Amino acid sequence: MAGVNFGSGLTARVISGVALLVVAISAIWMGGLGFALLTAAAVMLVFWEWGAMHGLANRARLGGLILLAGLCWLAFRGQPQQALWLLASAMAAAWLLAAVSRQNAVWFLAGLAYAGLPAIALIWMRAMPDGRVLVLWTCAVVWATDIFAYFSGRAIGGPKIYPAISPGKTWAGLLGGMVAAALVSVLIGHFALWQRPWWGLLVAGALLAVVAQAGDFFESWLKRRAGVKDSGNLIPGHGGVMDRVDGLIPVSCAIALLTAFL
Repeated sequence: MAGVNFGSGLTARVISGVALLVVAISAIWMGGLGFALLTAAAVMLVFWEWGAMHGLANRARLGGLILLAGLCWLAFRGQPQQALWLLASAMAAAWLLAAVSRQNAVWFLAGLAYAGLPAIALIWMRAMPDGRVLVLWTCAVVWATDIFAYFSGRAIGGPKIYPAISPGKTWAGLLGGMVAAALVSVLIGHFALWQRPWWGLLVAGALLAVVAQAGDFFESWLKRRAGVKDSGNLIPGHGGVMDRVDGLIPVSCAIALLTAFL
């Protein structure tokens, strides 16, 4: 569309995005230790960026990294319940220690949950018999949401959703992301021969797109609160790792929770 401004740094954004997709899809396809290591590296970087954003001491961030490594190892060893217990126990111990020393540990505890829960969820789901397709479906829905929300929002424009938190997000972008996520959900379910009605996959994709956008808004609120534009500068054109997985974090947790019950 003539005259549409897709923002500066689009070339770097596309190149970095394609490289990340290749690495992510390769790791999902291989599974095993390679996927667990990539997931562990991602969530540890997320927690480090979270700590920098909220001014956590380096020793607190280091302790969080050690805990996250332990959670990923337990999940990789097929012990997700033990990983959840370890996370809950560590958070309870940190809260008690902070209470005794009269310190505020809210953001430290929130960061542990924010990084730890999706790590356990993704590694646990990938180890399932149909884990390759399940994790690919999870990620593809989020990727479709991000990509089409970005381009449809900038191409169509229109009313903003919540400009005080995220001035670039529009209702048109959200709708474009929902449509793309719904279609991707149906396509992957069809080729994977899932015994699910197409309309169920369609609705699931659209709803998960809303969850992904909620994760994006949550991270935008965190950055507004901290007074920063990006969570980091590790990825050219994208910012930090947290900027790239903000939608995947709640979606992976939601799908893991549904999978555990269903």
